[in-house]
Amino acid sequence: MNRPKRILFLTPYPQGTAGSQRFRFEQYFSILLEEEFEFKYQTFIDDSTWSILYSKGHYLQKVLGIFRGYLRRFWMLFGVQKYDFVFIHREATPLGYPVIEWLLVKVLKKKVIYDFDDAIWMPNTTAENRLATWLKFPQKVKHIIKWSDKVSVGNQFLADYALQFNPSVCINPTTIDTTGRHIPKHNKANRPIIGWTGTHSTLKYLELLRPVLEELSKVCDFQFIVIADKTPKTPFPNQRFVPWSSSTEIEDLNQIDIGVMPLENDKWAEGKCGFKALQFMALEKPVLVSPVGVNQQIVESEVNGLHCHTSEDWLNGLKLMIENRDQGLKMGKAGRSKVEQFYSVVSNRQNFLSLFE
Repeated sequence: MNRPKRILFLTPYPQGTAGSQRFRFEQYFSILLEEEFEFKYQTFIDDSTWSILYSKGHYLQKVLGIFRGYLRRFWMLFGVQKYDFVFIHREATPLGYPVIEWLLVKVLKKKVIYDFDDAIWMPNTTAENRLATWLKFPQKVKHIIKWSDKVSVGNQFLADYALQFNPSVCINPTTIDTTGRHIPKHNKANRPIIGWTGTHSTLKYLELLRPVLEELSKVCDFQFIVIADKTPKTPFPNQRFVPWSSSTEIEDLNQIDIGVMPLENDKWAEGKCGFKALQFMALEKPVLVSPVGVNQQIVESEVNGLHCHTSEDWLNGLKLMIENRDQGLKMGKAGRSKVEQFYSVVSNRQNFLSLFE
C-alpha cells in the first residue's frame, strides 16, 4: 500500500491570520485531508511576534521573534526528508539571501512549490518597518523561482514574470469558499453603506477616494465603513471604522451595500490579485474598482460592477449605485455567479491539487 503524500507548508505568518495564506491555500487543507495527503504547517513569525509586528517600537521583541523564526527554519531542515513537497509562501525567511530555499533544493534535493500573490520582487516596505528595507533583498525572488519545481502565482502579470525563470508556472487564483461562511446578506436600512476593507499597507489607496467622498457627501446621504487593522489617520466623510477580525469578517462585510477597491496604476498594483473585489462579489455586493491588473478581468463593467478610471467615474458610479439600488443588487448577483464559476474553492480544486502531482 502506497503511503500518503506529505507536504510541509512554510509560511511567513501564523495560521489563520494573513489573508493571502487563508485564501490561497489554508482553506484547501480539508480538501488535502479528503485526498489523503498528510501535511504540517510551520510559520516563521510566531503568535507573540505577530501581535506586535506592525506596531511602532517593540524593537527588541521583534528582533527576538525574528531570531526564533530563523532557529525554527534551520531546525526544520533536519526533519524535512520525510516530506515529498515543501510549499513556500512568499519566502522561507524575510531578510537576506534565500539560504533556506537553496539548502532545500540544492543540498536536500526537495521538490519546492513556490507561491506568491504580489509583485514581491519589487521593494515595498511599510512605514512601520523602514528599518528592514535594506535587508529584505527582493532580488531573491527570481532565484527561488529558478530553483523551484513548480511556481504558483495569483494572476497572469505574476506568471509572466515567473515564466522568465521557470517554465513550470501555474496560475492559482486567490479564491473564496462560497460553500462556507460567505453567505450573502443585504442591508435593509434606508441609508446606503459604502465600504472598503484592507490592511495598514493598503490604506494609502483609499486616499484616492477622499476628494470623491467629500464631494459625494454634499449631495448624497451615505455611511462609509472602513474595515482594517488600523484606523485612517484622518477620518473620511461619514466614516465608521470597524477593526478587522477573522471571527466577524463576513458579518462586517455583509453590512456593506457597495464595495470599493481603488488602486494606483503602477506595477505593484498590477501584481495584486483582486481579492477585495472578490470578497464583495462573493457576498453579492456590486463593486467599483480601479481597472488595474486583474481587476479588469474579475470585474465586468456594468455587469457585476463598474470600472472607475477617473475621479468623475468614481463620483458618478457611487451616485448611480446609491440612487439605483435595484441595479446594484442585480450586479451583486452576477458577481456572486462569477466567483462561483471562476474564483471559488470548488472551481479551483483540481487546479490546486495539480500542484502536488
